[in-house]
Amino acid sequence: MSAAYEQYLVPVVFRPFAEDLTVRAAALRPRRVLELAAGTGVLTSRLLAALPSAAVTATDLNEAMVAFGSARAPGAEWRQADARRLPFPDGGFDLVVCQFGVMFFADHVAAFTEVRRVLAPGGRFLFNTWGPLGTHAFEVALQAGLERAFPADPPRFFPTVPHGYADPATVSADLGAAGFTVEDEREVTLQGRAASTADLATGYLTGTPVRAAVEERGGGPAVRATVIEEMTARLGPGPVSAPMTAYVFRAAA
Repeated sequence: MSAAYEQYLVPVVFRPFAEDLTVRAAALRPRRVLELAAGTGVLTSRLLAALPSAAVTATDLNEAMVAFGSARAPGAEWRQADARRLPFPDGGFDLVVCQFGVMFFADHVAAFTEVRRVLAPGGRFLFNTWGPLGTHAFEVALQAGLERAFPADPPRFFPTVPHGYADPATVSADLGAAGFTVEDEREVTLQGRAASTADLATGYLTGTPVRAAVEERGGGPAVRATVIEEMTARLGPGPVSAPMTAYVFRAAA
């Protein structure tokens, strides 16, 4: 799953936002950076290049992602870690950064409180979340394909998890409950560009948790063909370009 995620989704969906988040992180000039939900290291590698004098620690809950990411961005210290129980001392970092990971936290306030614990006074928490599903054209097309393939019981991972924490007011309230002051919150829309809808479908169907949901429903090559057909009808065969919207937050401890 990590390899498919890296090959098909990172360049199209995640790299544009990693570049945006890196610019914002570098402007803060941190010396000690902790990254949460680092995945395969798309943001990590850019932080290392943009902040050559900073110590970067990258973490992920998934051990396979840690193994993959540590090979891709060896300049960081990689650790397996749960955001709700970070294995670091109080006040150990100037900046905690997270790209599209907070949506996966089982308890947002608990995780944000833990982030605040490991930040030094005045340290910053910088992260992004996806907007509503309707603002991400690639994933609208994907979900339509899944609903066509499984009309009675389509996988609901994308509407409920990646796009399930898409109310900025809720995010700000959770940050406040954890003791943060929100300094900046903004909507960012960037273009994703893919070689083909077939590549996109392959990435989503094999490089995300949708893979397990499709397998549980007995999906096979016919599902992939249906998803590709629906995505192509909506996006074109490729190369394809589509807008993707996220919210970016910067909060002070």
